[in-house]
Formats: sequence, structure tokens, C-alpha cells
Amino acid sequence: MNSRIRPLVLLLILPILLACRTFLPSLNPNSTLSSAEKNFQVKYTPTPQATLTPIPSFTPTSLPPSLTPTLLATSLPTSTLIPVNTQLAIFESLWTIVNDTYVYPDFNGLDWNAVHQEYKLKILAGLTNVQFYQEINQLISRLGDDHSSFLDPQQVAQQAAESEGKHDYVGIGILVSAVPDRQRAVVLSVFTGSPAESAGIQLRDSVISVDGTPILDENGYLRDIVRGPEGTAINVIVQTPGEEPRELRLTRHRINGDSPVIHTVITTPDNKRIGYIFLVTFMDNTVDEQVAVALQEMTTERPLDGLILDNRMNEGGSSLVLMPMLGYLLGGHLGDFIRHSEQYPLEVKMHDINGSSRVPLVVLVGSGTASFGEIFAGILQDMGRAFLIGTPTEGNVEILWSYDFEDGSQLWLANETFRPLNYPDQDWEKSGIIPDITISGEFDEYSLNNDPAVKAAIQYLSEQ
Repeated sequence: MNSRIRPLVLLLILPILLACRTFLPSLNPNSTLSSAEKNFQVKYTPTPQATLTPIPSFTPTSLPPSLTPTLLATSLPTSTLIPVNTQLAIFESLWTIVNDTYVYPDFNGLDWNAVHQEYKLKILAGLTNVQFYQEINQLISRLGDDHSSFLDPQQVAQQAAESEGKHDYVGIGILVSAVPDRQRAVVLSVFTGSPAESAGIQLRDSVISVDGTPILDENGYLRDIVRGPEGTAINVIVQTPGEEPRELRLTRHRINGDSPVIHTVITTPDNKRIGYIFLVTFMDNTVDEQVAVALQEMTTERPLDGLILDNRMNEGGSSLVLMPMLGYLLGGHLGDFIRHSEQYPLEVKMHDINGSSRVPLVVLVGSGTASFGEIFAGILQDMGRAFLIGTPTEGNVEILWSYDFEDGSQLWLANETFRPLNYPDQDWEKSGIIPDITISGEFDEYSLNNDPAVKAAIQYLSEQ
């Protein structure tokens, strides 16, 4: 098995599946490989930390939220049956990786040796491809860290497209996130030139139902009912914060291109210019470039007097986005990644854009902030660079490493944690990121003008 440690570590979150955000699955393997399995042996060497540049990663959860029944039926490979000896080789290899590199040596209380025997017997009893990937996914979910995951080959391809900012599907052109408490899905992005944009759907609007069917199922997960054949029409119930629901009839078109980074300049009564940027994800590798353009556009007339980074719905992504994003705001040694007794520094080169490294800064955080979204906000607070407003985050900051396998699947495993530079005793995995000022209220409940967290940020920046 040509598996390898990749110089990419994702911390995130939740991948973006075209027109909705959802979670993806999980997997694992053993120490000794039989001769029948030797061609699939994982080839990795725990190299000294200094020679690796792991870049923290992506954060799915356990199987139930990972895949809705609709998604499961369409995403897992069902064609050529993977032979039992190959399934065993994948399992043994993954079990070994977890055994040797997992960030928690006690496996969060799971008897890892007993697990090996249990799952080996399941494979020997005979599993279809779908069953095999489900079982492996459930195995990793039993580690209980809410980060480690396994992606089957089709999900790997899908994630690669998303991380490159490539969207190509048929729908109405919105990115949404489930809000189970209010049985709706909040709009996080509207694609330029899409049917949704033409119909006036905007950031923070909520989708309640499609053709009379609730957008969320009975378990609070997104139904895959927005996408469909090109040229077909759907009736969508949409609600803008503070307004009555309205019905829109939209015709599905092919959607492709980048999900735009929303930004604007807010002018205060005393004529201060406060920039506002909504950070929906670090999974899309075009985000940092789009933010750079936004910073340039907002400072064309004159420098900003303050900047608000709305990080409340940012569930993380790749450090390939995290590091340049940090670099717009500060630079240098910003903390350390910790792997058992080893550590290596997070070093970021500053890239100031028209005063971005000096402008007074507020970062908004909340329950939707996760993974590298949390680390991003936590670093800026720890370094004294930003004032945080909102509600405490959940605490989901393990660093994932990626392992590739010959069948095209991937293991994302929690190998490390992050330790802040100035307050190294803080454990963000346990405490989450605690804002400097707590302001309650959810993102989907308010328009930009009425958002209490944004108002508090404007007041704070106006006083600087």
C-alpha cells in the first residue's frame, strides 16, 4: 500500500459539499502484515519533526453526522469488490498508523488491541465495499476525538476539488449550514451569477423548505434536495432575518467557480471606516487570495480605522490558508505544534496589505467556529493582536495528518495539538477559545446592521 505522510495537515472542519456543508467519515489498521498483505504495506517513517512541515487540517465528525442516507447511497464506491486480503491490508496498515502516531496514547480509553481482533473478524466474515468503508469509518469515530476521519476514494476526489475552490454542480448557487435548533439552513455564500443571486437571496438568509419538504431531516441534517437536473424548477421558502418567510421559484443551473468572500466597509457616525470580512471556511485554497483582494479594495480610498473578521461560521480547513491569513495580520513565532514529547514552531512571515498588520482588529467567534477557525482566533488573541467578541467556541483543535492508500482512500488522524506562545498552559481543546466580551445571539438571527456582535465590534473599534 503506497501510503505516505503528506506535507499537508487539515484542521477543519467540515468539508463543503457543493451546495451544502456536511461531515465526512473515518478509518484505521495493525502492526504485523502477512505475506499476502505485504504489497499493501504502509510505507511511512516517523521522520524527525524538523524535516516535516505538517499543515493542520480538516475536521469531520463521527459517522451519523458524516453522511446522510442520501449522500451515503451516492458517494460510496459499489463497483469492483475490494478483495478480502486487500481490505485486511488496508485495515492492518491503518491500525498500525493509529497505534504508532495517534496523539492520545491511551486512545481515549479505547482498547486498541481488542478493536484489532474485533474488526479483523468482521472483514474475514465478508464485507461489501460500502460495508467495509462504513465499518472502518465507525472504527475511527470510536476514538472519540471528533476530528480523525476516513475518506473513501470518491470523497477524496470531492474534497480535493473543494480545497482548490472548484465548484461544478447543478443547483441554485448557495452554500448553506444547518441550524437544527430552528429547523433551517443559513446561507453562508451566494455564487456570482447564480439563480439564487438573481432572486435576491443573500448572506444570512435562511432556507426553510424546498418544494414543501423541510431542508433539514428529522435528525437535523441537511437534505440533498436543492441540487437536481439542469433546467428544472423548485419552490424555495426563504427568510431574511427580521422579515416574514417568502416563496421563490428558482430554475436550477450549472454552478461553477469560486465561492466569493463577502466584505464591505461600514462608515460610523464619526466618519470612521470599519472593514468587515466574513470568513466562511479555510478549506477553499482561494480564500486567502480573496481576502487579500478584499483588503486592497477596502483601502483604495484611504486606510481603514478598524477591521472586523467574522469568524463565527468558520469550521476550519487547511493551514495553507491559515498561515497566509495570519501573515496579513502579524508574523514571527506564533506558538508550537506538539506531538507527544516533540514540538515544532509555527512560524509565519508577515505580508502587510495597506496597513493590515497595524489596523485595530476584532475577531468574532461562536459555536460555529471550529478547528483552524479556532486556532486562528486563539493565536490573534494570545499575541495581543485582536480583541475577540462573541461566545466561547467548542474546542476542536487537534492537528490532523493525512495518509494515502492505494485504493485512493485517505486517513486523517489527530497526530498533534497546538500550544499558544504567551499562555502555553491554556488547553484550547478543553476550554475552547474564550472571547474578551461575551455577546449572545446566532449568526442567522440578525442582518449585518442589527447584529449585536457586529455592533459591539464597531463600538470597540470606534473607541480605539
